[in-house]
Amino acid sequence: MQLPTLTRIRQRFPRPRVDDLERTLEAELAASGVAIPRGARIAIAVGSRGIANLPRLVKTVVSWVKAQGGEPFLVPAMGSHGGATADGQCEVIEGYGVTEAAMGAPIRSSMEVVELPAGELPTPLFYDRHAFEADGTIVVNRIKPHTDYHGRYESGLMKMLVIGLGKHRQALAMHSLGVYGLREVVPQAARQVLRHGNVLLGVGVVENAYDETQLVRALPAQDLPDREPELLELARAAMPRLPVEALDVLIIDRFGKDISGVGLDTNIIGRLLIDGEPEPVSPRVKLIVVCDLTDATHGNACGLGLADLMVRRAYDKIDFAATYENLFTSGFLRRGKTPIVVDTDREALVYALRGAGVTDPARARIARIVDTLQLGELLVSPAVLDELAHREDIEVVGPGGDVFDGNGALCPFGAGAP
Repeated sequence: MQLPTLTRIRQRFPRPRVDDLERTLEAELAASGVAIPRGARIAIAVGSRGIANLPRLVKTVVSWVKAQGGEPFLVPAMGSHGGATADGQCEVIEGYGVTEAAMGAPIRSSMEVVELPAGELPTPLFYDRHAFEADGTIVVNRIKPHTDYHGRYESGLMKMLVIGLGKHRQALAMHSLGVYGLREVVPQAARQVLRHGNVLLGVGVVENAYDETQLVRALPAQDLPDREPELLELARAAMPRLPVEALDVLIIDRFGKDISGVGLDTNIIGRLLIDGEPEPVSPRVKLIVVCDLTDATHGNACGLGLADLMVRRAYDKIDFAATYENLFTSGFLRRGKTPIVVDTDREALVYALRGAGVTDPARARIARIVDTLQLGELLVSPAVLDELAHREDIEVVGPGGDVFDGNGALCPFGAGAP
């Protein structure tokens, strides 16, 4: 099959960003009104997402606690991620550069939890034992639209208080309630944690469309329920998106839990695959190809079922035990079905075009992205390029060309075949 050439384009999104991150966060922490008593043991909760500048954010919080005479330590707060083991969760945050040596604080990772008063919640309420035994807890997380549902609270600080710090047992309990549990029960549970736990403040981060820190806020515990929705709306407005509404094939170079909790951001690809929940109206993508897993996902391919075809090098990296633990904890089993596995990137595209019913490859609507976090630059086929010809927010970066090498592998993003 004669494949169409792909041309690299650049999308221009609004790009507000924090220039002096440490100084900005220090000012936020100082203005929060939260004081750390001398000698207080403070747990700093860190999640499993690949947040921009995460080591710098955590290090700044550690230094702030120390400057007041506190004794900070780090706690992985990621539900069932990391294979639902203490060592696995420690490995996840260390993979982001959040190490004891770099942060100047010990990591205390455990799957042990204590039970907090649940009130009228339909499930028990769990809380990380190390965090509970501390004198206070600070949570650090990115706030963004969730990949499973939409509501007043989505991915962010309130959810981390419950599913992150509640570890595997809380993740199992909440996910057993399906989307209802995430949308309705998690906010109620977070308020119970704020009442009965030892949360001091949350450091909330919003990223721009280029995966850069747009703003950072230090929110005292009592302000979290009211302030987080404001930050969520900013994050929603800042999200990148594909430049067109309809594609025959979307090629995604890599996926993993550092990119999105479900590997591929459902808000970007237009697929949800949750029983009882309506599928997104747009974008409309006929078939999705995934080519590789990120190193930082440590073999967790949760969400692989959102794709239709997978290149073998991605399949060979899958840790099925970790993937299935995460999958069955979530309860969204359709997302765990294995896509069709093919040997090369080129073969994947050929099969995808056939599967999409494309009879004339020259008119195929194809786009290639690095991952669902990075949409500033992408490669598109002539049919897509023609649609974008008069868009002022689109810039053509280079000439069209073949993007496969002699072995059928994709060339590095933005490069032509050697």
